[in-house]
Amino acid sequence: MTAGPLRRLTGAGTAPELAAALLMLAGFPVMLLAALLPSGVLFAAAAAVSYAGDHLLHRGGSYLLVRLGKARVGLTVRFLIRDLLLALLLARSGWADETVFHVGVAGLVAFYGLQAPHTGLVMTLRRKRRLPIATRNIDLSTLPVPPGPPRWLTHRAVEKALHTELPLTAGLLAVLATGRPAYGYAGLAATGVLVLAYLAALVPFLSARRLPPPREAAMEWFDGWLRSHRPTVALYFSGSKDSAYQVNMWLESLERLDARGVVILRERPILSRLATTSLPVLCVPSAVDLMNMDLSMLRVGLYPANVGKNLHLLRVPTMKHVFIGHGDSDKIASINPYAKAYDEVWTAGRAGRDRYALADVGVRDEDIVEVGRPQLAGIRPGTGVAQDRIPTVLYAPTWEGWTDDPGNTSLLLAGENIVRTLLTAEHPVRLLYKPHPFTGTRDPAAGAVHQRIVALIEAAAAERAADPRFAAAVRETAEERARAQAALRAIEENGGVGPALAVVWDDASVSRDALTPADQAQAEARRLAEWNEAYWHARGWWEHRVIEGPEPQLFECFNQADALVSDISSVVSDWIASGKPYAVTDSAGLGEEEFKRQNTAVRAAVILANDAARLVELLRAVASPGQDPLAADRLELKRYLLGPDEPTSLERFNAAVNALAARAEARNRALAEAGTPGAAVPAKAP
Repeated sequence: MTAGPLRRLTGAGTAPELAAALLMLAGFPVMLLAALLPSGVLFAAAAAVSYAGDHLLHRGGSYLLVRLGKARVGLTVRFLIRDLLLALLLARSGWADETVFHVGVAGLVAFYGLQAPHTGLVMTLRRKRRLPIATRNIDLSTLPVPPGPPRWLTHRAVEKALHTELPLTAGLLAVLATGRPAYGYAGLAATGVLVLAYLAALVPFLSARRLPPPREAAMEWFDGWLRSHRPTVALYFSGSKDSAYQVNMWLESLERLDARGVVILRERPILSRLATTSLPVLCVPSAVDLMNMDLSMLRVGLYPANVGKNLHLLRVPTMKHVFIGHGDSDKIASINPYAKAYDEVWTAGRAGRDRYALADVGVRDEDIVEVGRPQLAGIRPGTGVAQDRIPTVLYAPTWEGWTDDPGNTSLLLAGENIVRTLLTAEHPVRLLYKPHPFTGTRDPAAGAVHQRIVALIEAAAAERAADPRFAAAVRETAEERARAQAALRAIEENGGVGPALAVVWDDASVSRDALTPADQAQAEARRLAEWNEAYWHARGWWEHRVIEGPEPQLFECFNQADALVSDISSVVSDWIASGKPYAVTDSAGLGEEEFKRQNTAVRAAVILANDAARLVELLRAVASPGQDPLAADRLELKRYLLGPDEPTSLERFNAAVNALAARAEARNRALAEAGTPGAAVPAKAP
């Protein structure tokens, strides 16, 4: 098995990570062999390698550690196995009847017994240091949040507590090497002092003066902040950690509104993945806490996703509620009957309005507002393939969805045919493969196809590296690629790009200190632009690529590609902003005419059957733009799907927010003047 598939199988992200994992795991059979021989020197060497590999994996936050835990060989079990093997080594070396052996084993039992109170203390502190509402960009200086334990006490606390047994291990190995029991007693004493000192250092932080205010006081403070700050527009989001992109895409648009905005999240993992923003952010995990907050100053709620937790804000009567979605497409999700729950549904263009009319799911035409797609401003229009380059084709399939409809994703029936056709095209193309982040989460078959596609692309990339047709380009760009690779490494070493994904231990302190400097967003945008430039220059313009993870973002891939192959999803609708050729797979086998009738976004596309035979038409359109038969259709479809270029989408979006806020204000004023009980302020939840 090659390194690439082995990394994917184990969950190791990089080659050094895989090497550390293999060394750590290989240390255990070697320690067993050394204990049976017995050989203290061999055991000490294998134990050192195993400890070092374990430490490197934890320092890098390897996903392999999660898989080891699920396989019941988590961190504590690995330490316990090492100590049991050490006891076996001592017994095999003739120390089983000696007092130092008995004391050492008793010491190990006591050591592991003390891990329970340590873990309980750490968990209690973490819980008590958690505010009911986590925040970003909110000044908590008037909410007393005392400093928590220093990071060296809490970061990877379990690992550190377990490593306090190293003096005992070293002392017992020294007993074997010298024959002097005193080393064993000294090691045991040192381990006891370290583990008890660790516990003693944490205990003072449980005192009331070192803890944040209780829930009731904190909630009262946040109500006061809302009344003084008076946000009028809320971007509300709930979802899994992998869905953070759905709220991130709206942050910049919300920042540029005339109205004062706030972001309300429901899950803490989303908060750690939220893109940098100047907006105040409230993360309210508890439904009761959210329903008891004073939100009477809000006038407009914007919802990027249809999820059950939306109900907790939809109950507020003093505001208007709008479904804005996280993409515009012909998928069933874009005509969800749930949309009836909102006061308005905002679509990109006329196509969204017509889609709801045809679906007849209860959304009234007068409740639909066409606002465009403000996020598409960064998509550059196509200018044709450079004369000295080969075309770049982006294959961006969507995921398998929640149903077994064969039309959900092209991966299952057409994916491998699409990739093979592009990799073996008569006139070479570069393939960029960027699958949906949810691929394989519901249907393992889709994940298996994804892995086979990755293997195909990696093999083709290796073949192309030796292709004499690109030998000159390899030589000419070697220096440029080396500079770009060095730039990438430098950016990664300085923190990389995107939100930090580290686990937040001290929630209260993070919220207190999470104030975004005025120029941070601009600095991060510059760093992201530098990273993107280095990423695309780090490898040749002829090299196939598998692009997973949040970076580079999908729109950046759009700007690199000359053509797209995708499925029915918002990817297609967004791509149309570029005006470049595209193909869509009819995986359900509806036939071209019916497929186009049911799906507006494919009316200017090359329609592919599952054999992908018509991909040649797409490649011909890319190679000869003057003979592209669908160019005019794409321009007309762009206006239909995304609306006019003037006024800009952001201007239309801003006007729609202002108009709806005015409607909400007028409604509240009218009810207040009429003396309607509870009209101005929503009732508190019990």
